Amino acid sequence: MTRPEDVPDVALTREVSPSLARCELTFLPREAIDLARAVAQHGAYCRLLESLGLEVVRLPADAAQPDCCFVEDTAVVLDELAVIAHPGAPSRRGEVEIVAGVLAHHRPLARIPASARLDGGDVLVLGRRLFVGVTARTDAAGATALARLVAPFGYEVVPVPVTGCLHLKSAVTAIGDETVLANPAWADMTLLAGVEVVPVDTDEPWAANVLRVAGAVVAHAGFPRTIDRLAERGLDVRTVDVGEFLKAEAGVTCKSLLVRGLG
Repeated sequence: MTRPEDVPDVALTREVSPSLARCELTFLPREAIDLARAVAQHGAYCRLLESLGLEVVRLPADAAQPDCCFVEDTAVVLDELAVIAHPGAPSRRGEVEIVAGVLAHHRPLARIPASARLDGGDVLVLGRRLFVGVTARTDAAGATALARLVAPFGYEVVPVPVTGCLHLKSAVTAIGDETVLANPAWADMTLLAGVEVVPVDTDEPWAANVLRVAGAVVAHAGFPRTIDRLAERGLDVRTVDVGEFLKAEAGVTCKSLLVRGLG
């Protein structure tokens, strides 16, 4: 399947809920979140994606869903299909249908069954391999269900135990086709066979969450040492402040679902 050059990639986003301060937390103590600042940071994030040539689709927020802006957790989008997640936190399961309704215009849909748990933030796609974090939000049954759904399209699922952070993509994200940025203390990097691992600066343990998109790498502006490491590798690093979202155990990947423009 080839990608028409005149069809833009889509970044599916969702506006910030006025109840963001009640977001789910697992590893971090609750801190006060400045809602107005979070809204402004989200807007800057969307504008950055637009500046990279993406069509940004902005779904409305829901005051009853504090975490709804973290749309990455609602689905896993591949070229061939979109797998609708079954989030590990029961409070977040109401977030999926509005996203599924949009993705249905771009992809055939498949669904993780209610007997399993899977957050999209636990799925790292590298070529035909899907590394799936086994975490507080994604269980072994979720990884197995995903493997069953994507196997007909030639994808392999590799479970990766994660400790110390919420999602796999808090610990490791792609910066190249076979290169990742990672905090090796939080996930077993030996399971990423054949993948080059670039470690974050030890003083910036949360810096591993970056978004590779449109030939650039988007990173939180507050991790300068890790940003320097990426720039030294010749990467086009674009920075954005997502400091309010770090308090919600989120980062730059969490606030968008990328859909390659295949019509």
